[in-house]
Formats: sequence, structure tokens, C-alpha cells
Amino acid sequence: MEEDYLQFAKEIALYAGKVMMEYYNKDSINLNFKEDKTAVTIVDKKINSYLIEKVKRKYENHSVRGEEENYNSDSDYIWVCDPLDGTGMYVTHIPVFVFSLALVYRGEPIIGVVYNPNEDKMYSAIKGKGAYCNDKKISVNSKHLADLGYKTNIEIFKNNIIDEISLLRELKETSKISSIGSVARSCMAIATGDFSCDIFPGTTHGNCDIAASYLIVTEAGGKVTDLYGNYQKYDKDIKGAIISNGVSHDEILEMIKKYV
Repeated sequence: MEEDYLQFAKEIALYAGKVMMEYYNKDSINLNFKEDKTAVTIVDKKINSYLIEKVKRKYENHSVRGEEENYNSDSDYIWVCDPLDGTGMYVTHIPVFVFSLALVYRGEPIIGVVYNPNEDKMYSAIKGKGAYCNDKKISVNSKHLADLGYKTNIEIFKNNIIDEISLLRELKETSKISSIGSVARSCMAIATGDFSCDIFPGTTHGNCDIAASYLIVTEAGGKVTDLYGNYQKYDKDIKGAIISNGVSHDEILEMIKKYV
């Protein structure tokens, strides 16, 4: 059954990729803003609605929690989706955006898919069976904080839980810093060993951003907690996330605690 779930997730991801690239190549993309001033496009909504339609047909007793639309909140099985992670990059025609989808059972991700249509890379994981990119097994790196090449991505946007600027001042002494505009894409770089850490302050709908990445990164050998170092469930809003290769996770956590 798990393989069937994964195949379903991949099919949704491929559809999402086609929609993304169709609109991305147009001269302009219709853009609206949510209450928190984050961008949303017709692409987000079209992919989210398509997922709900397909889940209704194939897994009618499952639920969907998406960034743009939800369906049937009463199931133990929830498809948690960010239809377009990196919308800000997408609408400015910067190719850093992905599709993210996880199947969560009683709060725990058991299937995860992140698809990067720019490179045709399908990242995937089944709980307990490792992480893969285009069916090739992937793993995190073993770098320690302050090692040459240790790279941390920080998502910077309006939030009320972390003083990112003060954290940046301290963290830049021991890590290369980036903010690429897509947490799921950054997490896939962690899963493949190219990045070492991501600090994500998102809360509302944050589970949609992190659920699939949680599974893929942990199956690749990494570690994911909330900003306070705790495990969290992904069927509801989260308390931010630290996603890392696991080696210096506790050290970074102690640093973050000063600014949360």
C-alpha cells in the first residue's frame, strides 16, 4: 500500500510541475496576497484543487490540508501539501521553487515527495525505507558547524517568534548563510549533502512547508525538530523547524534559544 501511496504522490507532483512551468514561462503571472502578505497565484490554487479532486476519487476517506484549501478534516490520513513552495521566487522568474506533498498518518509523515520541475528532480521517501532523488539513494553530509562548507539557509519573513537578525550575526561566524526563498528546496539540498542546515520560523501552515521535507531529510540521515528542539506532529500548524544533517543540531538549537 505504501508504494501505491508513493506512486499517487509522484503523479500529483508531475502534474504540479507541468502547471508550474506552463505559467512560469508566461510574461506575467496573476498575483494576489494573503492576510500575512505572502504571495499566492492561480498556480497554487489550481494544484491544490487538483490534489483534492484526486484524493476524493481515490482515497475518499482521506483528508487534505493544503496552503490554499482543505478537505475532510476527520481522517487519520492527511495529505499535507504546499502546491508551490517558493512563490516569491516563482513570480519574479527566479527558478527556485518546488512542489511538496506528504501523507501524514496521525501526525507522522509516512510518504514524502518534493518535485523540482526546473531540474526534473523527484525527491521521495517512504518511512523506514530511505530517501531518494530520481530513484537514486541520497544522504546528508557529515559536516560540523564551523567546518569549511557548512551552509545554513534561513527563511527570513515577518514573524513574532525569533529575532533572525541577531541570530544571523552570531551564526555567520561559523556558517555560510543563504536565503534562497524556498524552504523545501533548501531541505532537499540538506538531504543530498549540499547544505547542512535550515532554520524555518514559519508556524501557520508551516506543516505544509515541512511535512514532506521532514520525512525525506530524516530518511536521508538528518534531524528535524521544532525551534525548541522538540518533535512535532505535521497534521496541524507547527512551531517552526530546524532541519539539519544532525551533526551539530543541538549546538544550533542552543544558539537559537537565545533569540526565540
